[in-house]
Amino acid sequence: MALPPQNQWKTLDKDLGRIDRLEEATHFVARPLVAPGIALAFVVLAGVGAALFFGTQPNALVVIAAATIGAYMALNIGANDVANNMGPAVGANALTLGGALLIAAVFESAGALIAGGDVVKTISSGIVSPDAFAQNSTFIWAMMAALLAAALWLNLATWLGAPVSTTHSIVGGVVGAGIAAAGVDTVNWLVVGRIALSWVISPVLGGVIAALFLTFIKTRIMYVDDKIAAARRWVPVLIGIMAGAFAAYLALKGLSKVVKIDFASALIIGVSIGLLVWLISVPLIRRQSEGMENRKKSLRKLFSIPLVISAALLSFAHGANDVANAVGPLAAIVHAVREGDAGAANVTLPLWVMLIGAGGISFGLVLFGPKLIRMVGSEITKLNPMRAFCVALSAALTVIVASWLGLPVSSTHIAVGAVFGVGFFREWHAERRAKALGLIKGKVVPPEERKRRKLVRRSHLLAVAAAWVVTVPASALLSALVFSVLRAVS
Repeated sequence: MALPPQNQWKTLDKDLGRIDRLEEATHFVARPLVAPGIALAFVVLAGVGAALFFGTQPNALVVIAAATIGAYMALNIGANDVANNMGPAVGANALTLGGALLIAAVFESAGALIAGGDVVKTISSGIVSPDAFAQNSTFIWAMMAALLAAALWLNLATWLGAPVSTTHSIVGGVVGAGIAAAGVDTVNWLVVGRIALSWVISPVLGGVIAALFLTFIKTRIMYVDDKIAAARRWVPVLIGIMAGAFAAYLALKGLSKVVKIDFASALIIGVSIGLLVWLISVPLIRRQSEGMENRKKSLRKLFSIPLVISAALLSFAHGANDVANAVGPLAAIVHAVREGDAGAANVTLPLWVMLIGAGGISFGLVLFGPKLIRMVGSEITKLNPMRAFCVALSAALTVIVASWLGLPVSSTHIAVGAVFGVGFFREWHAERRAKALGLIKGKVVPPEERKRRKLVRRSHLLAVAAAWVVTVPASALLSALVFSVLRAVS
């Protein structure tokens, strides 16, 4: 039998090569589409779930549309906001990215389902009363516009790599839709002003508290002769403060649906649990520190487990509070459609609505959260377990202090502000030590060299601050536009 010509084999090889390159290109293009595809499937599933509950009732299409938008909003909350809880632990290498995603998904969902926050407060936040809307349908379109606008803004912020407040996003959406629907006079500008005040209060307070704790750790543990003995004395105290702070934090912010607790009671709960955990931690830290070398590196192991626990507790509290940003307006729409009344006084939260919020936050975190987790955890400033522990502890304590003072704060702004606070303190402390060593050795560090040794990325500071300032007006403007379109086509 005659063999095929040599050029025929070359042609076949070329054809097979083209097929291989086509398959590789298809795989390369399809891989980035997996996450959006799963997210789209979840949004569609939320709409199908709403159809099962409202398929035979009047205005069912409105509820189905609101459910899909609420699912989209929940996905964006998971993608953007949860990074603030897990970013420091991942940046400090106390958790892998996969472990952080798993823990956050579990505790965010648990917080949302067990202790989902006060929905009625999130619906209006005292900003625009439902009674200000002339018709029930106007209220429904306004809530839908607020939800969609907030979700779109969060999506854009996540794509740009800017951690923003989901609460401020939905507040801006309600303001914009309220103005477009019922006029400027319907907005409670005093409440809006207090929210704007939190842009400054939250990050500054979070940064100062985090820096103070880092100062304490450096002076009392890291820069003493016997570091292990100092750690045995003070690490249990810090763990007790952390446990007490989170107990009070969860009592104040995370359990409002289960039971109402005033500030004094929350403080008593926090102090009691803090003392108990301190007593338990003393022998545990002593046992863990046995055989450790008297080095700074050894201290990191003592802070790793408390840091992981604090990240999990932050996720629980976040799920309990911020899930309402996604499902609060959705619950208001369901109530308005079912009862034919826009009044929010008797709004209830159906289980299927809460499942959309909890599921969306978890899916959004796993599919789109890693980008911002890395940014918060490692791109602003370098974190280790001690610094990240200060960030987590600051987040809980700042909320307690702000609640005591009656100041409005954002958990997002607190956490990111604490990271910046730790970074700026590191700069100040490093420059101070450099000057002291220079005086001892007779060397002077030139200004150019000191400028080069900056430990905080200024570009991130400017980008994050700009995103915070723009969030409310941007989501308000977008909401007004969306409302105008919805009203025109309805």
